[in-house]
Amino acid sequence: MKHVLTSVAAAVTAMVLPSTAVAQTACLSAAEAEAITAVAFPDIILETGRVCTTLPASSIIRRTSGPFLTRYQAEADRAWPAAQQAIAKLSDPRVSLLLLQSDYARPLITSLIAPMVVGQIQQTDCGTIDRIVTLLEPLPARNTAGIVVATLQHLKAEKARGAASVANIPDLPVCAAARR
Repeated sequence: MKHVLTSVAAAVTAMVLPSTAVAQTACLSAAEAEAITAVAFPDIILETGRVCTTLPASSIIRRTSGPFLTRYQAEADRAWPAAQQAIAKLSDPRVSLLLLQSDYARPLITSLIAPMVVGQIQQTDCGTIDRIVTLLEPLPARNTAGIVVATLQHLKAEKARGAASVANIPDLPVCAAARR
């Protein structure tokens, strides 16, 4: 069973991740990137709680249920149709929206995204993460997704300007922020 799941995950990853040609021409708008972020947040929060075992069980990121996670799950549900469209935009043209509409697509995609994000967390980061999440907790989940995407857009712009401090930031397919 584990081999089957690994094979399915590898196949879906290959289909969902952008091909070189698509990645060079397509980028996600802020709204599209926010939708994908919102969909991934519940799994990222839960995974972070599993990694940050040095924090007390009462820490907001260690909670496995409650109003905080319920709000993020509700936003993930609301954002899923837009996230499907955004993923299809970046995907290999052979991937149909029908595949993304499968009952298995969303949990498979979020199960791939969360470990990629959380895998970068060190135990020494957990206190800071807990503080940031505690400060963001009163905001609607949609606003938190917006903050994350705006931050990514800023870091991408800094990298394009040659800022050494962000040289290791991956090239994410998020369109540049509109200048105001």
